[in-house]
Amino acid sequence: MEKTVYSYPLHPECPDLRRLADNPAEALLRAEADVVAAENAAERNRYRRLEDLEEAQQDGRGVTRRTFVAGAAATATALATAQFVTTSASFAATKTGTLIHVFLYGGLDGLSLVAPADDPVLAKARPDLLLADDSLAVGRGFKLTSAFKSLEPWLKSGRLGFVPAVSDERLSRSHFQAADACNLGGLPGETGGRGWLDSLVDALGKGTAFRSVGIGSTLPRSLVGTNGALSLNSVGSLRLNGDDRFRAATEKAIKGLFTGINHPVEEAVQSGLGALATAQKLAAKPYQPAEGVRYEGVGRAFQQLAQLIKGGANVRVATVGMGGYDTHENQGTRSGGQLHRRLTELADAMAAFFTDLGDQADDVTIMVSSEFGRRVASNGGGTDHGHGGVVTILSGRKLAGSLLGTWNGLNDLDSGDVPEYNNMFDVYGAVAQGRFGLTNAEVEKIFPRQKYTPMKLYA
Repeated sequence: MEKTVYSYPLHPECPDLRRLADNPAEALLRAEADVVAAENAAERNRYRRLEDLEEAQQDGRGVTRRTFVAGAAATATALATAQFVTTSASFAATKTGTLIHVFLYGGLDGLSLVAPADDPVLAKARPDLLLADDSLAVGRGFKLTSAFKSLEPWLKSGRLGFVPAVSDERLSRSHFQAADACNLGGLPGETGGRGWLDSLVDALGKGTAFRSVGIGSTLPRSLVGTNGALSLNSVGSLRLNGDDRFRAATEKAIKGLFTGINHPVEEAVQSGLGALATAQKLAAKPYQPAEGVRYEGVGRAFQQLAQLIKGGANVRVATVGMGGYDTHENQGTRSGGQLHRRLTELADAMAAFFTDLGDQADDVTIMVSSEFGRRVASNGGGTDHGHGGVVTILSGRKLAGSLLGTWNGLNDLDSGDVPEYNNMFDVYGAVAQGRFGLTNAEVEKIFPRQKYTPMKLYA
């Protein structure tokens, strides 16, 4: 097959593009960078004084890259740089610490995680799904599934806690609708479709390109918004698209094209290049967790976060998703059962993560939630969609107790569901407030239609 020879429409005097790259987008990018560099040199000779340069930019005689961005080659450049223009500018963050939101898709049966011990309502409604005798003791007469055994050291040290009976009137029994509301912090019309974690980032001040990260192939709704959260499966997956042979040259060309253009995109591109450099440095050698730490299953997502945090990437908010919690049948609350296995995997991952972080775990909080809880009564092997779920908090900062929030018992059910004793968005807000030292007013901006009622979650 005859090889295509690319011509350069804006600058016919440009040398043969085939020597720059095998694909037209990268070749055009670097060709334009060469031309811009020459033009810049000429401009610097003409405008030696800063005042002259500013005047030249005002009357249109200055930097010709602006003309280029609007020209025919802009499409090629946009393709090469699209992954940068939504990243956050790199500045020192004004708040400290990291909040990780773990979302359990499917609707976790909270009463199979933590439940009141020897409760007559539960004994009658779900005799086949009661927590086993090997459960762990929790405050205020509750017990915790043995699936969380690996987290017992943090339970005993006051850094693992649970908020029962958590819901919101906006949540239906639809997976899609409820998960959407949980991630947005309200209904789409109330939030403008913006995720609550992205709104939280506004309150944290400017930070690195890694200040908001979603571990996974797609960005969760909680991070959708204006702050350019990164979505990645692994630290090593963050890389510039294109031919490896020309990657360094392409990065240099992008940096040259977007330096000194007096435009907000310059800040974003430079931040994106900085993120690439950080990721490449961290991925240069295989990550070695702390001695004795092993990541499996969902733990591999936590391993990526450990690599970023320990590597100094300054992660402020992050997300991890885990499915498999829609337990209509074969729920298996006890050891060896389906739900018990999922919860064991989750607990082991969090324990490995905090162990791996060592002293850095003091600045990290993990919040685990789901789109809704499930019905109190068993359906004969499983449970159906309900309300009143559980929020789990694992924190480097000591908590106010192992059972947090309001609990008024199960004698007065909400149409067969656990009642809403603790509003979901109050819990979300209180977790973030305690982690980052936010004011009530800052929390209220995160949940625009929610009248925020602070909760005492931390000691």
